[in-house]
Amino acid sequence: MLHLLLTYLGIVVYLAFAWCLFSQWLFFLTSDKEMSLEQRYLSWIILVLITIFWPIIVPFAYLELLKFHRKYNKEIDLLKN
Repeated sequence: MLHLLLTYLGIVVYLAFAWCLFSQWLFFLTSDKEMSLEQRYLSWIILVLITIFWPIIVPFAYLELLKFHRKYNKEIDLLKN
């Protein structure tokens, strides 16, 4: 019983995060008016794939963000002040 409950909870959490990320990425996709039609089709395919595989992609994106922040930490602090 507990196993089934945890499975359903995991599915709900996965779908909730996927929906939140999809809606944010869709906003960025639709706000870009300079994309050609071919780029827009490719972006939709990538958007669907990213939404499905978000548990793998989001941690790697976060690590890239941390690496960027570490590399440009002095410039970022200078811009803050």
